[in-house]
Amino acid sequence: MNMKRWKPVMAFLLIAVLLATTACSSGGGNSGNASSGGDGVPSASSEGDKLEKKSIKVVYNGGGRKFPDGMDENNNPYLDYIKENTNLDIAMQYPPADGYQDALNVIMASGNLPDLIYTYDASWFENYVKQGALQPLDEWIDKYGPDLKKNIPEEAWKTVTIDGKIYAIPSMNAEPGNELMYVRKDWLDRLGMQPPKTLEEYREVIRAFAQDDPDGNGKNDTYGYIMAENVARIAPVIGAFGVQRGMWTERDGQLVNSSILPEMKEALAFLAGLQKDKLLDPEWMLNKEANFSEKIASGKAGLFSAFWYDTRGPILTSTTNDPEAEWIPLEFPAGPEGKQGTMGYGYIAGYNVVPVTSKNPDAVVRMLNFINGEGYRTLLLGFENEVWTMEDGKMVTNFEKHNEHIYRQTLGESVRPYNAPEERDRRDSLGLEFNLNDNIDRIGEVAIRDAFLGVPTPAMGKYTADLKKMENEYFTKIVVGQLPIDAFDEFVSEWKKRGGDEITAEVNAWYAENK
Repeated sequence: MNMKRWKPVMAFLLIAVLLATTACSSGGGNSGNASSGGDGVPSASSEGDKLEKKSIKVVYNGGGRKFPDGMDENNNPYLDYIKENTNLDIAMQYPPADGYQDALNVIMASGNLPDLIYTYDASWFENYVKQGALQPLDEWIDKYGPDLKKNIPEEAWKTVTIDGKIYAIPSMNAEPGNELMYVRKDWLDRLGMQPPKTLEEYREVIRAFAQDDPDGNGKNDTYGYIMAENVARIAPVIGAFGVQRGMWTERDGQLVNSSILPEMKEALAFLAGLQKDKLLDPEWMLNKEANFSEKIASGKAGLFSAFWYDTRGPILTSTTNDPEAEWIPLEFPAGPEGKQGTMGYGYIAGYNVVPVTSKNPDAVVRMLNFINGEGYRTLLLGFENEVWTMEDGKMVTNFEKHNEHIYRQTLGESVRPYNAPEERDRRDSLGLEFNLNDNIDRIGEVAIRDAFLGVPTPAMGKYTADLKKMENEYFTKIVVGQLPIDAFDEFVSEWKKRGGDEITAEVNAWYAENK
């Protein structure tokens, strides 16, 4: 149903229907969240028909998602659903996913700016704020954004606040982190071992899996622990020392980068010890994602740091290939001081910004408030009784329809709420046997988050890529034994000289203003 094509009499009838009912969709989708804020301000969606009709132009990254035949970004029922519930006429523009940020720069240099732009790039956001090209949104969020204020935490708002003003409406990460430990329980049982809890118990399991023929085939063809190139898939291991790579943490009132802390040196020493004793996959430094997953699926490894969704990936393939394979999640390894942890995501996945030339920031906030509040369930899950249904109290997804309607997620992801219950429904609908919500919960209990919540500093833009490359090179050589563990001290010195100290000064200037 396209609002532009309706004749006036039909528009009158539609308004009458909206006045008589709560928000409903053309495809049967139901809103799911109450949408009035505690301050008594009505949401744009529930009062959409009483608010001024406005037109806005929006630039989003469609991610290359396909539309069904006869539909496009400006002609589909999910966009109609937003229009009907906000009393807005919305024109969407999806630049090519490849080169999206370059396309945004072209748009910003043009004389025809949209009302809303979505970017993933925090540096791009900060750069245009400093150029005076984006406008603050505090007034409109206070007036039209009760759900935004309710569903986005203070830490995220801090990240988009510059010089005391909010310059973006953030979209939140849906998960707290990514990695947790999984083990072949059938291998443990065959060797008479219990699931490990401490780092030393993990080491003994790793040794046994490498040396004691856990698959019982009489061959020396299994790995104790498997990692990936650039010393990846180790977050729970280094979390046992209380740190994560590249993160900022507070020490004595200052923020310091965890990659250069003594605890990181201890973590590398632990991994180097595994390498020295030939307990690691000997090709781990060459493992890209595809061959990493293949080694899990083919039965070469029985212990690894899994992504939370790997139960639907290489672990599922492993059990398909070998019906005796039984995988279980483990407690995160507790280190020498009892610490546990894994890599926690930052709060923000993207930024919704309004160019300074826009005359309709209020309409932008109305749209985003609806997507983040009443509309989120439908935009994330799809229309009820079309994409999904409730059966025996459980949500069941029609995957054919889900894939057909996948384009809707460009809209839903544009301004995700934090910890939305709909996310749990979505994960369960993919199959309770995959334990996706349990995996997420386990990660959330120990996720280590970055203490620096600001946008990337100027020095980060200049030095981060070089520092990251240097870190990967040093850490890889230390673990494989090409460099002694004390080479870590040389790495720290080089890190500081090659821009790290400058970044640290900028980070702490932010911290002094925001802690």
